[in-house]
Amino acid sequence: MLGFRMTTILSKLLRHLYALRAWFFLLLLLSIATLLSSLLSTFVSFTSQAMLFVLVVTIAAYQLDRLQSIVGAVASVLLLNFFFVPPTWTFHVEQSEHLIALGTMLVLALVINQLTTRLKQETVLAHLNETRARQLQELAISLAITETTTAIQQLGQAAFERAFQGRACLVVADQNLNLDTRLDLSRQQIDGLRCCMKEMQFLGAGSLRWGDLDDWYVPLGSAGQIRGAVLIQTVLPNDEDGQEHAKALCSLLTQAFERLQLNLNLQTAQNEAHKQQLQSTFLSAISHDLRTPLAVMVGAASALQSQRDKLAPDQQDSLLKNIVDEANYLTSVTENTLQLVRLTHAENSLRRDWESIEEIVGAVLARIKQGNNESRIQATLAKDLPLLRLDPVLIAQLLSNLLDNALKYSDELVELDVTVQHKTQATFMQVAIKDRGPGIPDAEHDSIFIAYSRLAQHDQSNQRSAGLGLAVCRAIARAHDGNLVVNNRDQGGSCFLLTLPIPAVPSFNTELRVTIP
Repeated sequence: MLGFRMTTILSKLLRHLYALRAWFFLLLLLSIATLLSSLLSTFVSFTSQAMLFVLVVTIAAYQLDRLQSIVGAVASVLLLNFFFVPPTWTFHVEQSEHLIALGTMLVLALVINQLTTRLKQETVLAHLNETRARQLQELAISLAITETTTAIQQLGQAAFERAFQGRACLVVADQNLNLDTRLDLSRQQIDGLRCCMKEMQFLGAGSLRWGDLDDWYVPLGSAGQIRGAVLIQTVLPNDEDGQEHAKALCSLLTQAFERLQLNLNLQTAQNEAHKQQLQSTFLSAISHDLRTPLAVMVGAASALQSQRDKLAPDQQDSLLKNIVDEANYLTSVTENTLQLVRLTHAENSLRRDWESIEEIVGAVLARIKQGNNESRIQATLAKDLPLLRLDPVLIAQLLSNLLDNALKYSDELVELDVTVQHKTQATFMQVAIKDRGPGIPDAEHDSIFIAYSRLAQHDQSNQRSAGLGLAVCRAIARAHDGNLVVNNRDQGGSCFLLTLPIPAVPSFNTELRVTIP
């Protein structure tokens, strides 16, 4: 990793500077105590002078490390003896009283140093454990909402750098344990990472493997799946708490990786289940929706074949009409079912191009004009409608299905309005198809777009439907990154709203208002 070695060098330099500053602080404390004792020597007793050096020992034990505080304790006794115990300016002690006092002071200084050092270590350890526990909690919360392996790796790298002062490097390997050659690591460190991943064991300082090294190598992953490893540089061999914290961080990252893998497997299983359900639905349609019309066609054809001479012309025409109607119904069901299956892989099947919605609407109206319902359609298109990138055949099929349904269930005027809608962060085209039919209950606004579903009131209608048309319409809309919903109108009837995203392309000034009398 770029700059990794530079960070380590800077860290070592800062530790040396901190040590020099600590020794200078100890020298300053001893100098101040000696100076004050000299100034007060004519006013206070030897015991009071000794208390000044005991104060120095206490401050040093709390502020400095163990070695520096012990040196301060011994130096305090020597300075007190050299400057203030008769004979002065020598280390010789004439009176046993002074010798006992100096010995007691040395023992007291060492005890204070021991107790203070232990208290300081426990305080630092408690604070460190609290910090590490908080870090684990924050990392677990962040990983819970992470959805990509790259984000997990970034969070893990940041967590290790924070826990070990930037001396960590997290690497993710492929199935062949190949590492990124751009990593700014030594050959020994790269070999250590590979060995750590291969054996899935903790390596480095303080461990049974490669214990003479100054670094830690922590595996990332479980026995069934190797994800990578973490290198932590310049550590203490006896820092067991640090080892456990590094392992805990790796455990959280491993769980996050496994969660993503489980989600991927779940999504794959759901897609497969949806595919199987779609196939089952198609087979159900063949056995149910196709069997009845086929039986009608076979019966009518058999009657014409065996009893044609005995049937009146109007009876023959009726049978022929039944055959044609049932054949058209079978064609519609088959096309819609195949279209629904194809749209499950819309990204591979859509043939998108820049198209004008005016031309698609005109083609749909021209087809409907061949029937008997053209006098009940009014189409209104706004000005300046932009081009859309879509599959014109599918969009035409969607509009045709919606208009056919509106004409089928309504005897009044059917309106088709095309407008451009603007929202806070989106612009889209809206196609509204409005009728004055019986309407759709609010509870069934979503269920009507499910394949092979029918309205609860459908059985009371004269219209027959396989429940595929609206399902195909919504699938077409969503394949174009749009949507299709239905709302009830205030004075009765339904309003189907199709929304399609508008890409950033030049628009053309176009105004079309079509009213078919």
